[in-house]
Amino acid sequence: MTQFSSYGPRAAPTAQHTRPYIDCRDLFKIYKRADLEVVALRGLDLAVESGELIAIIGASGSGKSTLLNILAGLDRPSAGQVMVGERDLLDVSDSDLVVYRRSEVGFVWQATARNLVPYLSVADNIELPMALAGQPAKSRREWSGELLESLGMTEKAKRFPYQLSGGEQQRAAIAVGLANRPPLLLADEPTGELDIENADHIFEMIRGLNRAYGVTVVTVTHYVGVSQFVDRVVHIRDGRIGSETFSRPDYRRDGGTVEDEYVVVDQAGRLQLPIEYTDRFRHGGLAKIESEGGQIIIEPPDSNPRPTRNRS
Repeated sequence: MTQFSSYGPRAAPTAQHTRPYIDCRDLFKIYKRADLEVVALRGLDLAVESGELIAIIGASGSGKSTLLNILAGLDRPSAGQVMVGERDLLDVSDSDLVVYRRSEVGFVWQATARNLVPYLSVADNIELPMALAGQPAKSRREWSGELLESLGMTEKAKRFPYQLSGGEQQRAAIAVGLANRPPLLLADEPTGELDIENADHIFEMIRGLNRAYGVTVVTVTHYVGVSQFVDRVVHIRDGRIGSETFSRPDYRRDGGTVEDEYVVVDQAGRLQLPIEYTDRFRHGGLAKIESEGGQIIIEPPDSNPRPTRNRS
């Protein structure tokens, strides 16, 4: 079993406050291409607590990578509110954004070529962000060795990226993302180029780092087995959070789990029905809402409720 020491990334703020560590409210992102506007995020609401591990899933073009880029400080939102810790990413100077990207957030790309410098060894890749931040050589070597040991990569320290397998490259990329001990780690499809066995190993290691160091982790993925490794799965569709899935132990099975999916009602009272139900409401675009026993029941209308006009 991989062991983790107590010397890890700086813990996320623990001061008593009601605001989550990540707090997105009514978040919009609009891209302009010549005379064309593309709305990537449409009033998205998302809250992530300090030390939480979540996965975001959704179809291509749903807005999940746009959200991750905004949280990473690589893109700026068009409107709304996005707070990470005490930092407002909607109202932040360029210089503060550089500090944020350097010391407060780590990023793991799907393509390993974007994570690792090909002519540097694994250890040098991990130490590079620390050197740019001005850390002394001794502390760089200590923390690099700590990360490599935690990820089972000690014997690969002197190897170059091309000498590693795909899974080993992603483990090295995670170590690079944690090099400056950020309280937030973001991962964009970290297992997109791996087989199922290696994907399980990567998510198991991410969960181990999350539990041992208290680092908040947000990952975007298409991997269907991710729910067993995270605290919750967030489903995004058409630029909004549609539902969330939570796993819980099923004591009727040996080590099995049960997944419960909940539709998300945002701050404005909007919700997205699961896609398998939307066809029932397409005709006329109307639904009947009733309250019964403290529950809200949404059903298609019994008949066409639109009034007809008498023409003379």
